[in-house]
Order: sequence, then C-alpha cells, then structure tokens
Amino acid sequence: MTLLHVDKEKCKRDGICAAVCPAKIIVLPSETDYPEMIEDGEQSCIRCGHCVAVCPHGAMNHESMGAADCPPVRKEWLLGAEQTEHFLRNRRSTRVYKEKPVDQETLVRLVEIARYAPSGRNTQPVKWKIVQEKKDVKRLSGHVIDWMRQLIDEKSPFAEAMQMGRIVQGWEYGMDPITRDAPHLVIAHGHKSDPTAQTAATIALAYFELAATGFELGACWAGYFTAAALFWPPMQEALALPENHTCCGALMVGHPKFKYHRLPLRNEPEITWL
Repeated sequence: MTLLHVDKEKCKRDGICAAVCPAKIIVLPSETDYPEMIEDGEQSCIRCGHCVAVCPHGAMNHESMGAADCPPVRKEWLLGAEQTEHFLRNRRSTRVYKEKPVDQETLVRLVEIARYAPSGRNTQPVKWKIVQEKKDVKRLSGHVIDWMRQLIDEKSPFAEAMQMGRIVQGWEYGMDPITRDAPHLVIAHGHKSDPTAQTAATIALAYFELAATGFELGACWAGYFTAAALFWPPMQEALALPENHTCCGALMVGHPKFKYHRLPLRNEPEITWL
C-alpha cells in the first residue's frame, strides 16, 4: 500500500480530502480524476488523519490508518452549545480527595484520551509519568518544600510574593498545601530541545483534566510542583525523567470528596477587536 490509497468504488471525487489536508499534499487534478498525492508528498505528510476522518464515504485510507481503523463519529453523542458550556463551566479544581486510589487502568485510559490533543505538525512530543503511590506523591511534595525553604533563606522576592513562608508553615503543621493529599500525580514531560513540547503538554494535560470528570474523578494543576521540577535539582533527580527531558506540567488526580452544585461566576472577559 502506498502512503494514500483511494477506494475508487467509494470515492465521489468531491475534493474534500484535498481541501482539508494541512500539508496540501493531496490534489484533485480535475473533476473526473480521483484524489492523488503530489510528488514527494510523503515527506511532507504529518500523519494527522484528516483525509481519512473527513471523507464521508470512507474512501480514503492512509498507510498508518485505514478508514476501517478509525471509529465513526457518534452524532448522538455530540454536545450542543449549551451542553458544551455547562460541561466546561462545571469543571472544578479538586483539592480535597477521598482516601481511595484510582485504578491503573483508568489512569492509562485518561492518558490515552489525552494523547489526542493537538500538537504542532502532529509531532505528539508529550511523554507521561504517573506517580501511582500516595507515599511517593508525599515524598516528592517534600522536595517542593525543600526548594521553598531555600528560596525563603535566600530572601527571594518570588518566595515572598507567593507566600512560601505560609506554605512551609502549613506543611510543618501536618498539612499538604503542595499536592493536597492527592493519591496520584500525572506528569507530562518532553525533550528540552523540542520547542513544541511545552505547549503540546499543556494542551494534553487540559484534555486529561477535562476527561477526568467523565470518569467521576477530579484533578488540579500542581503549579508549585511543576516549578520545583523545573528549578530544584533534587526534585529533578527524584523524578528520574529521561535524559534531556523536562517537566512541562503536572496534575493531582483522585476521587473528589465533595460534589459541587452550582456554577460559580467569573470576571467578564476583556475583548479587543482588530
């Protein structure tokens, strides 16, 4: 099979596949011709699957994914405008968790959903590390506290602005203001040399967080943890990410202890038009 294969019995020669191709490697020479790939198009193909997904007739097949391999869109499952707004506004940052772990299968499934997040040229640069044991989450949180203590000792303006003294004091009183006693941490990381990794990881983590609600789970962005992972060598050593990889973001994950019953308000958006 070549990179692209057109089922001529199904193809209606409507040119939709050529119109949506991001790399513009598919052409329709004329109304009587079938779609074809330009010369050297294989080198420019980003394997996004748009051509396979957009064909209403199931006529386009890609070497890495045939039409039969891609599940059809379930129109009855699509959200309308009101349902979409409700779903997104209903999302809450979960900071109080049940003493109940999330099974490994569910965590893996959420990562598998998050991998469908967009990335530049479909490079999919995001890698994942899951901290499964609560004791390890706590241990890593301790590294964050150590980093904060050093910043406080150095009289860092950042430490003062972020009220790190209060955070450390809470930790010493037995609280966990770093990872909120979450049972798990999900970390997205990428190669330091890849300029697309940070943005791709942020989008993928957002996918993960939103998907978690559908599994009756809650998540919260672990900002202090992520900062320490970037700047504190002992934390970097403890994380043991692959060589030349950096933490691009982390989420606390678990079963929410409480449910929310209202959609809280937010500031009015500031919009300018060009």
